[in-house]
Amino acid sequence: MQYQDLYDLWVQNATADPDLVDELRQISTDADGIADRFYKDLEFGTGGLRGVIGAGTNRMNVYTVGRATQGLADYIRSSGGSSVAIAHDSRIKSDLFAKTAAQVFAANGLTVHFYKELMPTPMLSYAVRALHCDAGVVVTASHNPAKYNGYKVYGPDGCQLTLDASEQVLQNIEQTDLFSGVKKMDFDAALQQGLICYIGDDVIQAYLDAVYSQSVHPELLRQTDLRVVYTPLHGTGNKPVRAILKKAGVKQVIVVPSQELPDGNFPTAPYPNPEIRQAFEQALLLAKTEQPDLLLATDPDCDRVGIAVRSGDEYVLMSGNEVGALLLDYILRERKAAGTLPAHPVAVKTIVTTDLAQKIADSYGCEVRNVLTGFKFIGEQIGLLEQNGQADRYIFGFEESYGYLSGGYVRDKDAVDASLLICEMAAFYKQQGKTLLQVMDALYQQYGYFVHTQLNFAFEGISGMEKMQQIMTRLREQVPASVGGLTVQAVCDYESSQKRETATGAVTPITLPKSNVISYLLKHAASAIVRPSGTEPKIKVYVTAVGQSHEQAQQCSQQIAADMTALLQA
Repeated sequence: MQYQDLYDLWVQNATADPDLVDELRQISTDADGIADRFYKDLEFGTGGLRGVIGAGTNRMNVYTVGRATQGLADYIRSSGGSSVAIAHDSRIKSDLFAKTAAQVFAANGLTVHFYKELMPTPMLSYAVRALHCDAGVVVTASHNPAKYNGYKVYGPDGCQLTLDASEQVLQNIEQTDLFSGVKKMDFDAALQQGLICYIGDDVIQAYLDAVYSQSVHPELLRQTDLRVVYTPLHGTGNKPVRAILKKAGVKQVIVVPSQELPDGNFPTAPYPNPEIRQAFEQALLLAKTEQPDLLLATDPDCDRVGIAVRSGDEYVLMSGNEVGALLLDYILRERKAAGTLPAHPVAVKTIVTTDLAQKIADSYGCEVRNVLTGFKFIGEQIGLLEQNGQADRYIFGFEESYGYLSGGYVRDKDAVDASLLICEMAAFYKQQGKTLLQVMDALYQQYGYFVHTQLNFAFEGISGMEKMQQIMTRLREQVPASVGGLTVQAVCDYESSQKRETATGAVTPITLPKSNVISYLLKHAASAIVRPSGTEPKIKVYVTAVGQSHEQAQQCSQQIAADMTALLQA
């Protein structure tokens, strides 16, 4: 079917949301606008859906959400399931999309456990397992700009869907007609019939108790005068983060007033991503008068947290790799000292996350498991340990993109848990007269200076995906002899599941699921990993450089980044 035909079909049928009716009318003579909205279906992957809000098959709207939900409902029923949990964040139309999903599930005879107000993503993961659901959905686009929304799907283990399950759901979706193939019933009627029921405060309290149980030194925050400025960036973290810090005894938590309340337009943070400095601007302004020890910022669905640490009169932002390394070292050392570290501890990180974690773990006899990018693979490892009766071996998991988790009570990254542990860690070192920056520098002096740089190359529009595929093919077929002046010693191709030594041609298998990722392993423990984003039209390059000083590592990183930029733009 041609784009114009699809457009005409939507004009006739997409009447449920007045905003869609207006948008379709406005683009009636815009051929490019029509093409961009209808040239493909919004892709359903292992993370579910994510895209720009609006009209069309390539947009997030009540129809694409309804169709995805019907496909998921068919999968749940075919697997013998009967219930699902739903949560949503503060984004534009998140509440509408969540209710739409609930209406479709209910119409398919599934019991829906529904959070009555916006909740963090990890609280959805918790509810799935606590309520013995067969699946879960959270409507969120995490840290993307306001024009985006998304639909993340979870399995009965509280992890995002497996590759096999998501493929089966996708097959169901493709067999579902967008307008006529989706079952739906009235929300209030479903409530009255018991097909939709609200998740109670008991589940919320049980979650907070589970988070609090992750504390390494439970009394420490009550004993230390830690001062914190916190911003939920207009998202879901405001209530649970403040609740857990209060429970732990933090007496001075100052919330950024302009970013306290939920607002899907993100008026003070156009890019509500705690990985970037812009998200901290309001908190940094407040810090000038409040003079806190620490700044915390959680993203809109509260599964990531970023920090800034006081250094004299200034505040320095720390990276996800640095915070993860600090937390790993703190948990291992303090649990070992307290006698609570298991005999064979396991930490889990993604392949693009700092190898400093390996050096830290080695010094404590801790096993490190490397997994593909995506926290669901970390959650999967927790599940495997649990299946083998070794759940207590898992002590920490993290990814460079500011996601952390210290316990198996959920199976996704959790900024509520991380906020608690970061504050506790900061208080621990404050008692010793140290800042987190000073502790980080000591780790660098002990293990080497690691500098990590991420490059992003955007490919918008119809031709974008094709261009990305061409680049990945070329990088596989035309391996450079060196990058940044460092010899390429090996190439890891996660799509063919092979690691090839460039000097000898020797090949060894990679025992991870296939993924469109290429890694150039360079001399001196440096590397460049290339990965198309699973949620955005861009290619990410993760650069690692290691040196005997920060300056040396930084210079090496810049040289690698320059060469990789040239390779991708050739």
